[in-house]
Amino acid sequence: MKELVLFVARGLADKPDAVSVTEVRDGGALVLRVAVDEADKGKLIGRQGKVVKALRALVDAASRRAGVRTVVEID
Repeated sequence: MKELVLFVARGLADKPDAVSVTEVRDGGALVLRVAVDEADKGKLIGRQGKVVKALRALVDAASRRAGVRTVVEID
């Protein structure tokens, strides 16, 4: 999951080297925290949150196949 989110976030960012994803276990869920440059936050979130919603849907589909509950957060 981490590699998937990192790949998509780096593709969207103007500064792909500033993108990082950390994994944190929270109970039964895997939380993926995405840190990007302040200027790239808007691109990752998108208008009315459409881009981040699509990213979350993609991760949700992949995590269901793996049998893991995953949450994506933007820092």
